[in-house]
Amino acid sequence: MNLVCIGISHHTAPLELRERLWFSNDEIRATLPVLKSAGFDECVLFSTCNRTELYAFSDEDNGRSEFLKRFLLDRKSVQGHVSPSHLFSHFSVAAAEHLFRVAAGIDSMITGDVQILAQIKSGLNLATESGTAGFFMNKLFQGAFHVGKRSRSETHVSEGAISVSYAAVELAQRIFDDLSTKNALVIGAGDTAQLTAKHLKSKGIGHLYITNRTQDRAENLANMLGGIVIPFETYCDNLSTIDIILSSVNSDRYILGRADIEKINKGRNRSALFVIDIGVPRNVDPAAKDLENVFLYDLDSLNGMVNENIGKRAGEIPKINSIIAEELTALDRWHSSLQANPTIIALTEHLERIRKDEIEKNVHRFEEKDRDLLELVTKRIVNKILHTPIVNLKNGHDESPSERTHRINTVRKIFGLDFGQSDKKERSNAG
Repeated sequence: MNLVCIGISHHTAPLELRERLWFSNDEIRATLPVLKSAGFDECVLFSTCNRTELYAFSDEDNGRSEFLKRFLLDRKSVQGHVSPSHLFSHFSVAAAEHLFRVAAGIDSMITGDVQILAQIKSGLNLATESGTAGFFMNKLFQGAFHVGKRSRSETHVSEGAISVSYAAVELAQRIFDDLSTKNALVIGAGDTAQLTAKHLKSKGIGHLYITNRTQDRAENLANMLGGIVIPFETYCDNLSTIDIILSSVNSDRYILGRADIEKINKGRNRSALFVIDIGVPRNVDPAAKDLENVFLYDLDSLNGMVNENIGKRAGEIPKINSIIAEELTALDRWHSSLQANPTIIALTEHLERIRKDEIEKNVHRFEEKDRDLLELVTKRIVNKILHTPIVNLKNGHDESPSERTHRINTVRKIFGLDFGQSDKKERSNAG
């Protein structure tokens, strides 16, 4: 198949170069028609924070990778900053395989990335709107979407927290099961604290309380998430009803000592208290872990959980490779069948002309009332004659391109089909 993929990703270039080659949706809409006018029948372009990828297809064998690399660099005016060596290229089946790996989330910076599939869909939609995605690209990208869906439904590649903030919330769900009846206090308003607070909110936490040394930052986070602000000076007086404590502040001493946790614990009627300490240095005295019904996790324990999940995701890659192999085989069979389509059409038209000619010559021999039946019966005869040749023309997926072409040409010779434009089309599709 005459498919070429050109791109830049975290595998080939650092962020400061990748961002120079990032295309907005408006830039994509403006770029695709220009690329199509350069001699490519179909093309799709998409950009994410970690990659920009261009897929181009043509009936003729013009996989001009160097042209496409220069095209992207010229389009963004990044010569002198980004060089062709920062871009990768894949051809034919390897290009399709690369797209399938991206859709499955195993080419991402984070294995099992769940956002990439929507980003690829957006790229196809933009190409469809721009009139540069047709029969071939739609089939190719539908295959990629199928790989992505199968990878997530048939494997565990997207399961398990792989960030400290999400790991903390995942642990909270294990301990409490239903977070909707629980109250959480977030101490701090930095990036990690914000992310964890957002995850807690997305998981339906009952009440979310925020405290921070800087009151304005606490109020901003509370307003963003529908939380309640507690003054930093008095937050220790409001802990008896709190089930989850997340602490992430800069402090050279413990802001919650063992005695503080023990005092909180006494008024909780033996219910569980989950404490997440992601401060550096640690915010909570690790000795509090020994208290009854207290579950205390620090960065080391959370990172251990994250690393374990990353390992589990990596262990799913062989299963995904099998899925990709199956879908590539299906795509290759579909593409192989396209080579025979012009001959199938020519053969069908040839027999249909014979059928119509014979009916026209002999229709006077039949009564008017029998002519509809004559039409029906002769069509059925033609379809039965066509069935076996068409099946055989579409088969032969394991053949080499030359073997496939020879078999198709044999059929054309047997039936006396014209070797013209259709044959040229078949030879180009073989690529």
